[in-house]
Amino acid sequence: MLIRLFHTIKRAIQIRAALYFTVLLLSLCCWHSIANAQYFDLKDNRKHVTVPFKMIRDMIVIQVNINNKGPFNFILDTGVGLMLITDPKLVDSINIVNKRTLKINGIGDGEAYEAYVTSALDIQIRGLKSYDVAAAILKTDHFGLSNYAGIPIHGLLGYEFFNNLAVKIEFSDSTLSVSKAKDIRLYKKGTKIPMTVQDRKPYIHTKVTYTDGSKVDAKLVLDLGAGHALSLENAIVKHGLPSKFIAANLGLGLTGPVSGFLGRVKELDIGKFKIPNVITSFPQGDQYKGLAVKRDGNLGIGILKRFSVIIDYPDSAVYLKQGPDFTRPFEHDMSGLEYYGAGEDLNRIVISRVEPGSPADEIGLEKDDEILAINLKPVKNMTLEQIDNLFKSQNDRSLLLEVYHDKKKDEVVLTLKRRI
Repeated sequence: MLIRLFHTIKRAIQIRAALYFTVLLLSLCCWHSIANAQYFDLKDNRKHVTVPFKMIRDMIVIQVNINNKGPFNFILDTGVGLMLITDPKLVDSINIVNKRTLKINGIGDGEAYEAYVTSALDIQIRGLKSYDVAAAILKTDHFGLSNYAGIPIHGLLGYEFFNNLAVKIEFSDSTLSVSKAKDIRLYKKGTKIPMTVQDRKPYIHTKVTYTDGSKVDAKLVLDLGAGHALSLENAIVKHGLPSKFIAANLGLGLTGPVSGFLGRVKELDIGKFKIPNVITSFPQGDQYKGLAVKRDGNLGIGILKRFSVIIDYPDSAVYLKQGPDFTRPFEHDMSGLEYYGAGEDLNRIVISRVEPGSPADEIGLEKDDEILAINLKPVKNMTLEQIDNLFKSQNDRSLLLEVYHDKKKDEVVLTLKRRI
């Protein structure tokens, strides 16, 4: 469930992405009728395989070949119950012949989307072999993940990658170590957290302490594809909002925008680990009614990247070891800007939304303005993640922006403000 607990993706022709982005992917309506024993295994009787990944805007991106074509960039996402190809052009490039159409329902306001369902594909990942792995292919690219990431993104890979193997994720060196559960090298100082897999997604139990001091148990999806730290779906009705919060577009579900608020909880407890002042999304409305599994929210990569992680579906466990970023404070965007990569090389930075009352709004920046340089450095020489980090770097920090605004170039000083 790719949530980026920051904000919105809106759509015109290009994606309107935010500094924290959310794509909520839920179960596909006829998944169970098309998916039987779809999994990956190690080639050539190997015990361990190392798969490199790139960390891009809090997304784990691996390279995949399909039907001997590629490589293609796929986001690894435990919140996805079916391999999803988001780039419709792959229908032709990977020579898919047998396919049928289904409707995809999800979270958000709007109509369901149409997608093709393929027959089994030959998915090639370094050292791994796929067995009967099918996919859904969106007929229209509703998400614009390439614009959001600043590199071509072709789809999402979830349950099938994890269901037969144990996967160790080392964020410090951007590698996955994949093995059979019996062969996984456990952490000497790691902590085992019980996990259940329901409706093709992993769940763990945690404790959440709200800012008023109340502490509650929370069943959360362990969601690698969620770029936020924490999302609590029922909190507004049960506990209200924290004293300090901002209204936000939390992302784009399969059928439309997901609205709500951003704030903090006092503490999140996972096993023996206590994590303070966690930035949290609080969705509003009844967008989560009717889910197959009752839950309280999801735990995203904003938390998980603070650990070394082993996800072990076969033995129903996740192992956590404190990483070098464990104590780093949580920070949110301090500019009020949402933006995406545009142009043939995705290296033009176009503003998709300006939060009302934010620092960017106060200096007159507007939707469709283009950012040309930050502190005299052209943005074409920067990644989107580097720009993200600048905009959440320090309260009261001033940045010089060169922008294309009102049909002319202009220079403005943007002073960052911590808003939550």
